[in-house]
Amino acid sequence: MRVIAKGAPIHGANGINFGPDGNLYIASVAGREIIVMNKLNGKIIKRLGPDQGVDVPDDLVFGPDGSLYWTEILIGNVGRMTPEGVVTKQFLAPGVNPITFSPDGRLFVGLCFLGDGLYELDPELIAPPRPIIEATPANPYPLGFLNAFNFGPDGRLYGPVFAAGLVISVDVGALGDPPSPSPWTDGTIQVVATGFTYPAAAKFAPNGQLIVVDQTGEVFSVNHLTGDKTVITTLEDGLDNLAFDSGGRMYISNADHGWIVQLLPSGQGRTISIGGMINAQGVAVLQGPDGKDVVFVADLFRLRTFNGLTGKTGVNYKGHLVQSPLSPPSMTMPQTVSPDGENLIISSWFGSAVQLWNPETDQVLEHYPMPVPVNAIRFQDDIVVADLGLGGVVWASDFSMILPMDGVNVFAPSGLVTNGDILWVADWATGIVWQIAFDGKTPQAPVPVAFGVANPEGMAMDIDGSLLIMEAGAGRISRIDPATGAVSVVVDGLTPGLQGPAGAPPTWGFDGLAVGPSGAIYFTDNANSALYRIWPR
Repeated sequence: MRVIAKGAPIHGANGINFGPDGNLYIASVAGREIIVMNKLNGKIIKRLGPDQGVDVPDDLVFGPDGSLYWTEILIGNVGRMTPEGVVTKQFLAPGVNPITFSPDGRLFVGLCFLGDGLYELDPELIAPPRPIIEATPANPYPLGFLNAFNFGPDGRLYGPVFAAGLVISVDVGALGDPPSPSPWTDGTIQVVATGFTYPAAAKFAPNGQLIVVDQTGEVFSVNHLTGDKTVITTLEDGLDNLAFDSGGRMYISNADHGWIVQLLPSGQGRTISIGGMINAQGVAVLQGPDGKDVVFVADLFRLRTFNGLTGKTGVNYKGHLVQSPLSPPSMTMPQTVSPDGENLIISSWFGSAVQLWNPETDQVLEHYPMPVPVNAIRFQDDIVVADLGLGGVVWASDFSMILPMDGVNVFAPSGLVTNGDILWVADWATGIVWQIAFDGKTPQAPVPVAFGVANPEGMAMDIDGSLLIMEAGAGRISRIDPATGAVSVVVDGLTPGLQGPAGAPPTWGFDGLAVGPSGAIYFTDNANSALYRIWPR
């Protein structure tokens, strides 16, 4: 067993800010933690996660009293940790994302991606939120995803509209003011600058410059009075946020690759914390032109490729959370991936989609919107999907049921594998592996073939016809004889997979498993963002 690729120490770097202690605080949604980092050498000093009351943080800020505030985008909470370590929370709505204080100590948050709107909160997180711009059934997206924002010298709130490629300013009004019914026409919103692609954050530097980072990797200086903008530098795409230390030095985070850099006056980035895979999940293997294994790893924001022999990084493809209604579908945010001839099948519960995708053209060939797909593979002339929102294992073409979640025998189907005739399904909750035969497309009664598998996730068929299964809950790979149900350990001592918050799919960081044309076994270690290989014996 060998590690052939190792990722970033951070599971995606989202919002960043400097604390009163001078350290850099980094929010990581996928890592479910806030990382406290030495800004000089990148050393991780502390991790604040669920045990400390922090969960899926997307952005963060410090209040006038030194309290740390953060937003929990998937759950909908705004959290506060006082300097004494006391944690309180207030629920707003899923999608709560950007957060900042005004110079006079008022607290503001926005909904972005999973919702839309702008609110003022009581810094004590007691009084009800005051809506400033609020979604309605008639207008569910009144802003277009206002992301990381900051107050300007004129007292207005400046931020990027991710979906529209704009930077705007907002009059936040006074306490007690009602929400604006027409924010784009009544003066509440003013357009500051246009022509961005996916602007992710806007912050004022100590010298008064408005700095905007775009997911394309571009960093802009914007004149907030005229809207004129200049590209300062272009970094690796996937930028998320920025912050300035007490000396005015700029630091930038990258969500896709997990790195942190300090932007030098020359425009070069000095690496503070390295990047790479951030959330290695599903894995698939295709044969390359040279006959060697090409390994594809679903990495949430990216689908990455590696040389199966050397681990050398190849092409990495961008996944998209927001799909344009005016264009053909782009690759969703990949969480599992499985081979289908020269194509790949991608599933994403975060992106609510299953797709058939071609790596040569980077084109989506088939797109199936689905509520909570946690895995998908080719079977017969269709795609089989384990979808927790649809209540079981279904055909992608018409959502007809193959194996329902009945709450008695089946609770959370996760692992899927087939030999072309028979389908095996592993249940994450019960540890039972089910075998399903078919009469055409009609499933026969499922038969349990193995029991007691600890939180199964990735599955693959080995070259001898046995089933390989990742037991994420036990940190091991096991082999199942489908004829007898006998279970034997292939490798143990692995790091158990990352767990998700309440309400999220239990697979969260799916630990993938695949067998390549060479016979080598490849698997991901989601907790450590690593890719392993085991040669066939």
